[in-house]
Amino acid sequence: MYSRTEKAKIRKDFWTTFGQYMKPVPNAEGFRTNWQNYKTGVKDIYFRMKAEREFASIGIEITHTDLELQQLYFEQFEAFQTLLESEVAEKWEWRMHLSNESNKTISRIEKVLQGVNVMEESDWPDIISFLKPRIIALDAFWSNIKPAFEAF
Repeated sequence: MYSRTEKAKIRKDFWTTFGQYMKPVPNAEGFRTNWQNYKTGVKDIYFRMKAEREFASIGIEITHTDLELQQLYFEQFEAFQTLLESEVAEKWEWRMHLSNESNKTISRIEKVLQGVNVMEESDWPDIISFLKPRIIALDAFWSNIKPAFEAF
């Protein structure tokens, strides 16, 4: 069992390692990017990567508090579903209007890797190998479709 401080340190060490691993990788436009804190540049749309005790995940979160606008954003992403799935080379899970950990209604498009544990350093290569190509593909996808969301 890990103390709260130990858990926080392990998570911080993981994300530092991930950041160092990703540092030389430019974004789709050729610029340096803080991959672990990726900024979409559009309010209420986030790219989230998680590394937890039972899974790792990457996804798009739509957090607009106006549920009709959140649905509009989600439907806009659905219009680009084929492009997203072609860029990431796999199908992702699409869920509209679900409750997150803070009990807020969000919509999420994500891919989850089960059976890995960020607390086990031996799982870090699997987690990084899962996250790296997907965040790069998500960035390439976003560089193509971002203008469609800037109009909102």
